[in-house]
Amino acid sequence: MNFGFLISAAIGAVTGFLNGLFGSGGGTIVVPCLERFLGVEEHKAHATAIAVILPLCIISAVIYLGSGYVKWTDVIAVSIGGMTGGFIGAKLLSKISGIWLHRIFGGFMILAAVKMIT
Repeated sequence: MNFGFLISAAIGAVTGFLNGLFGSGGGTIVVPCLERFLGVEEHKAHATAIAVILPLCIISAVIYLGSGYVKWTDVIAVSIGGMTGGFIGAKLLSKISGIWLHRIFGGFMILAAVKMIT
């Protein structure tokens, strides 16, 4: 069996677990893992993470929809904003250098970590 496929499947399992548990994991786990363990170039890692997020979110959403935790007005509003932002971000991805992509991504990760700690 292809060793790269096994690593990818392991990354996917960890990402799926964290997405289901915390509601995140697509970008925060997939991007660094693709770059570090599989040698994927920055832009391709970010684009792949976006593509991976959809199936992760679908399976998690199916489970959460019946739980009573979902407020539909929030889902609709955040989805509209998310689709708009996702479109703009996807268009801008190719215009940002790899080093700046790392810096911006790292900055957001640091901000998120600080926010969660405080």
